[in-house]
Amino acid sequence: MIDVIDNKYFYLHNGAVAYLFGLLPNQQLGHLYYGEDLGELSADDLAYLTLHKNKASGTVKYSKKIKNFTLADHMQEYPTYGTSDFRESAISLEANDTYLYPDFKYDHFKITTGKSRKITVPASYGNDSENLTIYLKDTERQLELELSYSIFEESTAIVCKAKIVNYSQFEVEIKNLQSSVLDLPTANYNFLQLSGAWTKERHIITRPLTQGITKIESLRGASSHQENPFIALVDKNVTNDTGNIYASNLIYSGNFISQVEVDEWGQSRLMTGINPATFKWKLAPNQDFSTPEAVLFYTNDGFNGLMAQTHDFVTKHIIDQKWQKRDRPIVINNWEATYFDFNEEKLLKLATQAKQLGIECFVLDDGWFGKRDSDNSSLGNWTVDRKKFPQGLDHFSAQVHKLGMKFGLWFEPEMVSADTELYQEHPDWVVRHPYKRYSVGRRQYVLDFANPAVVDNIYQHMAKIIENAQVDYIKWDMNRNITEAYSPYLHSINHPQGEFFHRYIQGVYHLYAKLLTSFPDLLIEGCASGGGRFDLGILYYSPQIWPSDDSDAAERLDIMSGTLLAYPLSTFSNHVSAVPNDQVKRITSLKFRQNVACFGPLGYELDLGKLSTEEKNQIKNWIRWYKENRKLLVNGTFDQLLKFDPSQNTYAWSVSNSNKQIVGFYRKLARPNETLDQYLPLKHLNDHQKYQINSDQMVSGRVLQKFGLREPYQFNASNPDTAQISGDFQSYLYQIKTIDRKI
Repeated sequence: MIDVIDNKYFYLHNGAVAYLFGLLPNQQLGHLYYGEDLGELSADDLAYLTLHKNKASGTVKYSKKIKNFTLADHMQEYPTYGTSDFRESAISLEANDTYLYPDFKYDHFKITTGKSRKITVPASYGNDSENLTIYLKDTERQLELELSYSIFEESTAIVCKAKIVNYSQFEVEIKNLQSSVLDLPTANYNFLQLSGAWTKERHIITRPLTQGITKIESLRGASSHQENPFIALVDKNVTNDTGNIYASNLIYSGNFISQVEVDEWGQSRLMTGINPATFKWKLAPNQDFSTPEAVLFYTNDGFNGLMAQTHDFVTKHIIDQKWQKRDRPIVINNWEATYFDFNEEKLLKLATQAKQLGIECFVLDDGWFGKRDSDNSSLGNWTVDRKKFPQGLDHFSAQVHKLGMKFGLWFEPEMVSADTELYQEHPDWVVRHPYKRYSVGRRQYVLDFANPAVVDNIYQHMAKIIENAQVDYIKWDMNRNITEAYSPYLHSINHPQGEFFHRYIQGVYHLYAKLLTSFPDLLIEGCASGGGRFDLGILYYSPQIWPSDDSDAAERLDIMSGTLLAYPLSTFSNHVSAVPNDQVKRITSLKFRQNVACFGPLGYELDLGKLSTEEKNQIKNWIRWYKENRKLLVNGTFDQLLKFDPSQNTYAWSVSNSNKQIVGFYRKLARPNETLDQYLPLKHLNDHQKYQINSDQMVSGRVLQKFGLREPYQFNASNPDTAQISGDFQSYLYQIKTIDRKI
């Protein structure tokens, strides 16, 4: 999978993809190719791939042998600014307030196999990986740069990271150190991003690349609702199943930047990593610093090809494998059923009703601790509210377990309220600038997770509760962005405040690691005021994430469509909520809500006591069906069947395995005589196999793949007896099964 040719060219390939780079005349690294596997390369192939004529007039004299050479138009692996290349660089260093222009030249390489899963830092893993590390040295400044690459069997993903080591006797300040760079020879792509806002996360936005910089970023201390670290460069004529796409994602949850710069010759430079706008790191002698890993993806099979790659990678190389083997529990969350107005008796009644319907886990949301009757108090006071639980939380948990259900609990561990002992006793544990003016969000403050003592204190509180109440499931929330970032701890150890944001998210990961080390079977659902940290860093610890505080099924269609470009169905936590929906006040049918929420881990978040007997029976029957199909709906191969469109009114997607496929069809608003441009062409079927559609029609796999699946009959004035869907917010599920007949 990794070939080193003439100790000069480095060729990562696996039959699905190839990534090629080599030494430039100045002994730096030049990028040559990323795309479909090129097979065995000859000397003539390499000569052709490395042929280069200077487009730029200015050149740099490196030595007597290297005179007519410039980096201005070269594709590079890890560029530096200012030495004939004036594009933004992957690395910026200073020493004694002097900007450095490092000259990292190739020294040697190392190849290893396999990557173990280490819980301390989120990173890719897998026994099927081969890993290449290139060591480059700047001898004048006594610095070493290590560039690491990993390739996996049957995946087009290339995982990259950078590490810098200071072997000098002087302190160096890192201002910028990106995780990966991908230089491409053209700019004929659209830039695709997943953007939005709170309750409107990860909508698909595209714009054409032009000369200059196109970027997204977060400066909020989290990957954010507004942007996501995933970006893609897509062919302008891309379809669901055809067209080249290059994409990148970052295994990181803090401030990030993902950008593409197009130069005057139409070359594109994609970079992703920690956002340098809020970053400064003191690198003392004999110390090192490593970036988070970035992942590059390539496909020539359009959006479905991209999702096949991203979903497979996240499933096999990010999420803990045990969660692929265990069924995700169907939950009832009390939040929209009760908000803060509850006691043990009320909750136990809800849990009992849930159990009767087949629900498997009761999740107690916000309001169980301190004097938390609103979101204005008690964060950091993790003592049980005895007014709500007179016999303690462990007693309530025991009652839930006695019903045969798992018990889940809400925490917001990174925050503190002013009315708590924690806040009063440790004012130096709060993120707050020493200025008199400071900002407050939601009447709560952010704890300084850059300080290890803070993380250890919160761990002790959480671990005691988890153990005593036998908690099986945690919903980990985070409802406030970081303002006036300042760490008293960093000030006390004489480190720059530019280290804060990175050290903060490292503290979050450290708390995750401590909890999962002590409670390895604990299922943690990530949440950040909804989908404010839906990223690979959180997924490394939390196999599923609450995608948005907007639980409206119609809104979730757009949120899911965008999110699924980068993250598999198994990562979603989908709840059926009450109507009118609390976020948008929309009324949709129970059928529509369940038909959307069933794709991925299923949950409910409504007052079951307010439902009619008919609605309860509908949920009970639905849950029975869901359990029969859970493995397929959570872990099946996902495909979009209709084209992405910002003004989309109709949606269709499928999940499939070797003998079954479930197709979901949705239309938001009814329009007279609206039909699809084509029937729904299916994939992953056997041309010579017979299939049964909804225990009714039988048809060959060949016809379903080439002709397609007919859309459900929509109501109009002339067909009231035959219509399968009607009104606004339509939904219809197809179940397609193999039968014991071949043709």
